[in-house]
Amino acid sequence: MSATIHRLNPGEPAPSIDGLMQLVAPELNAVNQIILDRMQSPVAVIPALAGHLISGGGKRLRPMLTLACARLLDYSGERHHKLSASVEFIHTATLLHDDVVDGSDLRRGKKAANLIWGNQATVLVGDFLFSRAFELMVEDGSLRVLKILSNASAVIAQGEVDQLMVARQIETSEEKYLQVITAKTAVLFAAACQIAGVVAERGEACEAALESYGRNLGIAFQLVDDAIDYMSDAETMGKGQGDDFREGKLTLPVILAYRRGDEEARRFWRDAMEGRRTSDDDLAEAIERLKSSGSVADTLARARHYGELAIDAIADMPPGSAKTALMETVRFAIARAF
Repeated sequence: MSATIHRLNPGEPAPSIDGLMQLVAPELNAVNQIILDRMQSPVAVIPALAGHLISGGGKRLRPMLTLACARLLDYSGERHHKLSASVEFIHTATLLHDDVVDGSDLRRGKKAANLIWGNQATVLVGDFLFSRAFELMVEDGSLRVLKILSNASAVIAQGEVDQLMVARQIETSEEKYLQVITAKTAVLFAAACQIAGVVAERGEACEAALESYGRNLGIAFQLVDDAIDYMSDAETMGKGQGDDFREGKLTLPVILAYRRGDEEARRFWRDAMEGRRTSDDDLAEAIERLKSSGSVADTLARARHYGELAIDAIADMPPGSAKTALMETVRFAIARAF
């Protein structure tokens, strides 16, 4: 592995995901067709509810990573098309379940599916999509692929339960937080990248490099998401500003602000995370406290660190448009906060 650290400077021109999208555009069309075909059902509510989210403006980042990593390895087959669709189904299923658990009002800037069709139908359609994901894995026929993606699905579920258990627990440590976001977010990024190494038959070292790229990108991605919950508006985020605050989610900005605060500040954060201070004025106070403590800035600094690790993980891969696009994707994920 190269010892070079590819620094991510927030002062550089804003990165774009366009290179990744252009790189995989023809293959992504094939993946989208598989997604469309496999979400169909004679039970009309299933394609309607699934389509509400799947067609709701998501960038298909995880399946695009699978396609781009396969391109990086010069894989010329088509196995990764179905596997990319499987990855997207896993992701969509978890989003549907999350919105029920969190009681969310918005998802990708639209009314959350559970508010339209109800919690029961939303959970069951999520289960349907999980089943479709596993059908696609089985059709691929690789036990290694099945092991990677099935393990990712189990770890994601564990991460969501773990997050539920630490909700409103103000003493949650930074280490525990990183464990939770690795499970609920980064593991699927890692699996999406690693399976490209499996289908290209490049061996364990290559798989490990792609897994590291995806995992560190996923951690950086979630750190930025948790920071911009306090920095952006609903239109930009696709969800309500301060949702994490009102739900008592212990994200890194809050963990750092609580740890750095005096007794008065700690009392505020205890009251807020335990649900006693959730008004708009309380949110405004929380944002000011996060700024003054440097907690958001330091969360983003950590995101840049994990982004550097992601870029370094593929430093020894052959140069070309795929490598450039994957490196730019890391920069894009972090630049969303600037």
